[in-house]
Amino acid sequence: MPQAGDVISELISDHREVEELFTRIEELPAGDDRRKTLADQATMELVRHSIAEEEYLYPAVREHVPGGDALADKELEDHGAAERTMKDLESCQAGDPRFDALIVQLMAQIREHVADEEADLMPRLRASCPPDELSRLGDKVRTAKKTAPTRPHPAAPDRPPLNKLLAPGTGLVDRVRDAISGRGKES
Repeated sequence: MPQAGDVISELISDHREVEELFTRIEELPAGDDRRKTLADQATMELVRHSIAEEEYLYPAVREHVPGGDALADKELEDHGAAERTMKDLESCQAGDPRFDALIVQLMAQIREHVADEEADLMPRLRASCPPDELSRLGDKVRTAKKTAPTRPHPAAPDRPPLNKLLAPGTGLVDRVRDAISGRGKES
């Protein structure tokens, strides 16, 4: 992950990291316990990434991009659908018959969302937002991901200011739960 990059570079780096996890999942046979570990890692990354987008990217889109409200609303709908899938996936082990269907569903949702963001939203934001603001937002996104939740919380607020107020506390609880359970750690 870049140490200093604008918000778009930072988020694209996250997209590539998650895609790498998805590829590793696809390479493993059905029922392999490593698929669950990788799915948990992907979920952790996706939740942190989504929180950062909701706190900083989408408000910037609303402010700087013509038609940005509709664009941000559509992306938030995508987040909500993916978060519900991640919540369902959270309770499945790799051998659970629902696991394969849910991970395939999540990968399709995320790949479509990423393609849409990278082809439409991000170029439009880059064209309409000053470079110094994009850099400032990159710093804020990196900071937000450090304290963001790591588990899906579909009922949590997804817009400022409530999301910014609640995310760090929820994130702390999630990280403690992850540390105790060993969630997302390869053995």
